Amino acid sequence: MKKIIAIIVALVLVLSFAACGKKAADSKTVKVGASITPHAEILRVAAKLLEKEGITLDIVEYTDYVQPNTAVEDGSLDANYFQHTPYLNTFNAENKTHLVSVGLIHYEPFGIYAGKVKALSDLPDGAKIGVPNDGSNETRALLLLQQEGLLKLKDGIDAASNATKLDVVENPKNIEIVEMEAAQIPKALKDLDFGVINGNYALQAGLNAKTDALALEDASGSGAQTYANVLCVKEGREKDEAILALFKALTSQEVKDYINSTYQGAVVPIF
Repeated sequence: MKKIIAIIVALVLVLSFAACGKKAADSKTVKVGASITPHAEILRVAAKLLEKEGITLDIVEYTDYVQPNTAVEDGSLDANYFQHTPYLNTFNAENKTHLVSVGLIHYEPFGIYAGKVKALSDLPDGAKIGVPNDGSNETRALLLLQQEGLLKLKDGIDAASNATKLDVVENPKNIEIVEMEAAQIPKALKDLDFGVINGNYALQAGLNAKTDALALEDASGSGAQTYANVLCVKEGREKDEAILALFKALTSQEVKDYINSTYQGAVVPIF
């Protein structure tokens, strides 16, 4: 009898280990880098949907625009979610990386925010305006300043360009364009007259594009598509099953509802 009981216990243990092994084999973990706001927050909503498919989302938060790309390139991240396509293309060209977009997810209106001066109409001669110092976002900032009539750029400058302050051809107010790391502009507003800020960094600083910005990009133009934030992977992984499941979750009705109710226009789903 003891031998029979021992055999039964052994069989139960074998079956249990086999079941656990199968479960471990079926489960997958996707490691994704993201800006703290809104990207990591949105990913946490998608993570709940992925759990139902046996996929665990490991979200790594970053406060800059370089590390999440280099980490995808070297394989320490499976994907990232923080950037728009013009920035991605510029990064690839400048760093010889091989990163691609899986698809578009949301758009964050780019805005001009008050520093020492509280209204665009009060812009003084020689005002200091902070803009991001990376190619695509500096172009975007300068185009917004041009949209508001504060300066004029060379003919032909558009969203696909990599413009700098050297491309300003008319500057009636003698504006001093201060090029700086995008993440630092909100912190520097106290020393600037205005700052032109990316949507995610504005949100992190407690600024809402719809209520606090003095001016926003014209969302009826091509900006929403051009500057839409994307899910990014290393070339060759666009069709990975887990990556496609992540993109499906990020473009689900649940995520759309979350974005609309949480950010109230400061983040706009485009799916």
